[in-house]
Amino acid sequence: MKSILALILSFFQLISFNVIRIGKTRTIGVNRYVTYQTFESFGTSAAWWAQNVEDEETAEEIARLLYDKETGLGLEVFRYNVGAGEKENPDSRISIESRKAESFAAYDKETGSFKYDFSRDSNARRVLDYAVKYGADKVILFSNSPHYALTVSGQASGGLESHRNNLPEENYGAYVDYMLTVADKFVEMGYPVFGISPINEPQWSWGGERVTQEGCHFDADECIKLLELFAQTMKERNVSYRLLGPESGQLSEDQYEYIDKFMRSQILRDYCEYFSGHSYWMDNNYDGKTATGQKFADEYSDMKFEMSEWCELPLKIDSTTVDSALYMANIIIQDLTLLNAVSWQSWTAVNEDGLLNFTDEGLVKYMRYYAFMHFSRFIKPGAVRIDTMDSGDNRDIQSVAFDCGGRTVMVIVNNSDSDIKLKTSGLRGSYEIYRTDEVKRCEQVEEGSRLGPHTIPAKSIETIVVG
Repeated sequence: MKSILALILSFFQLISFNVIRIGKTRTIGVNRYVTYQTFESFGTSAAWWAQNVEDEETAEEIARLLYDKETGLGLEVFRYNVGAGEKENPDSRISIESRKAESFAAYDKETGSFKYDFSRDSNARRVLDYAVKYGADKVILFSNSPHYALTVSGQASGGLESHRNNLPEENYGAYVDYMLTVADKFVEMGYPVFGISPINEPQWSWGGERVTQEGCHFDADECIKLLELFAQTMKERNVSYRLLGPESGQLSEDQYEYIDKFMRSQILRDYCEYFSGHSYWMDNNYDGKTATGQKFADEYSDMKFEMSEWCELPLKIDSTTVDSALYMANIIIQDLTLLNAVSWQSWTAVNEDGLLNFTDEGLVKYMRYYAFMHFSRFIKPGAVRIDTMDSGDNRDIQSVAFDCGGRTVMVIVNNSDSDIKLKTSGLRGSYEIYRTDEVKRCEQVEEGSRLGPHTIPAKSIETIVVG
């Protein structure tokens, strides 16, 4: 009966919208009777910057800016990099020193086991401590590679030849035990460990002549075999955290093998709640993202999709300009609407392509920081995405809307070089408008008892909160 009523109400909502849209102004409406995913979290990664923050005051300030609900972004997820030990590996070939990660374990060749020291990686741990203090309630422990002592090459930066699995099958069990030992210790120390992610972008080459970071190639079958062992062991141990993966580096059709083999594994389908993928190489590819999102909806509707990593690759837009904010906001909207992501996490928080960065003037907020704020400050766990309707047929305006427990939150991006007069449909009640443009930084610009037509400036982001 409820579904029939919703269908009737949705029909009248559509009729109402089509009447309103007649005219010269752009009309965007919401239809709360058509619903999609329930949103869970926003987050960001601590690799590789957190390990290099020596100053305690700076560590706390970064954590506040990212996780505080009132004065920061109010993120929920902290992605902690479980290093594979390249920082202490005498044979490391990684060319970028800051990307060498410290491990919690040293391998004892005589006993064939690890000796753990959880006082290591103290800088990153301190940032994590402050993040939890300011509101991070989900910690994801992710690794880019197994510990270097377990690998074929003796290095965590991939094989000596590219596109070669660097983890011998006889060491799969040792890697599982290594990751679970770290996760169990983090739980014991009181961290809110939400999940572990032991594989990162398995399809890429990770190795060969030139290496810049930790990484390990797995073909699709190897990837699934290792994840299944993780699932079986975690189930046997009755751990409190989830298995996440496979952190697919690309979601386009030519990479569907990783999606399909993950989804066709009964072990993983029974144990895992999420498929994790990265939103790279498909920026503004509406057809590609639509096809992938439809694939998930049609074939794997019982699996949640987590967008666990994105930054602009390659970095071309000046991070201090509003264009960089618009670019990121568009990607977030695409991933929420076309891929139905229940979580959206950036890579990385502090870097030249991140949200914050260290400059000659000290710690600065990039424009992407404010773009992220338009979503993370207002769309909270439990919000349900609702349908939006647009009278325009081009992509100069992008929008997404959520029902946030009685309030409606709509984020609108005007990508054009012109101001646009905007009408809204289906938004009733008192309202607030927040804006980022060339001058403003997610600032409240308007409030009232009834939202009427207004002008959204050229190259701007708006968050409208109604109710």
